[in-house]
Amino acid sequence: MEKDPILKETLAAIEAILGPELGSLAVERAVIGLFFTGVKLEGGSAGACATPIRTIPEAVCCPSSVMAMPFPGKLRGRPARDLAAEALSPHGIRRAAGIAAMNALADMCWKRRPHPEFELRAGVDAFDAAEIRPGETVVVVGAFVPFLKELKRRGQPYLVLEQDSRTLKAEELPFFRPAEKADEVVPEADVLLVTGTTLINDTLDHLLALAKPHCRVAMVGPTVGLLPDAFLRRGAQILGSIEIRRPDEFLDVLAEGGSGYHFLGRSAEKVVLVRRGAREAAAA
Repeated sequence: MEKDPILKETLAAIEAILGPELGSLAVERAVIGLFFTGVKLEGGSAGACATPIRTIPEAVCCPSSVMAMPFPGKLRGRPARDLAAEALSPHGIRRAAGIAAMNALADMCWKRRPHPEFELRAGVDAFDAAEIRPGETVVVVGAFVPFLKELKRRGQPYLVLEQDSRTLKAEELPFFRPAEKADEVVPEADVLLVTGTTLINDTLDHLLALAKPHCRVAMVGPTVGLLPDAFLRRGAQILGSIEIRRPDEFLDVLAEGGSGYHFLGRSAEKVVLVRRGAREAAAA
């Protein structure tokens, strides 16, 4: 199977939409925080990606971690196209910086060319946009705490695919399924909620291919960009992300170890792209 097809298609879409202008765009600032990595471009557009700290277990002060880091001290002024290309890097941190730059460019693309099949809703959570019905089987890919909390509150049947069971609370363990069981679990979902970190570990394309035809698929997290073309082609109807309203304040928070609890409702706001008629199509 081809590696990183969604990322490659998104990069190609950015090239097509921005055209020659892409060559003149440069990085103004980049921050690799504990929880999220952020990139601001000259002109003000910004993007984010989850920081895959676990991909660098050797992250100590030694030469072995040098290749994992994306050119410290050399990102300011770097062509945005070049940094976005790091989204295809095999090194996790470099990849995260690349995806953050790609998402900053995707934000520009959405403003230039909104997708006719999607509507942008500000201040809406992807969980609410999925409109989960009582009794539907929900599969969550990645232990996304806010979603698990709400599913438990509703008494909604769910399963959670996760690589590390230690990320779950004791009462959640009965619903845990190891990531290797995806081929068995995902086809059972009426609603599939997938964290954007699957873009980092290159599992997303396979997961989306496993979903049954009328499954409502929602992508969620700052790692998900506002360019839905490649996701739409694979059946995703809902993309939950963030709009970074005050990029410098946002990056300051990341630099101080902040997470979504610290920037949502302040320097960034939840947004969701919803495919027009998604609910009706799923019910058909």
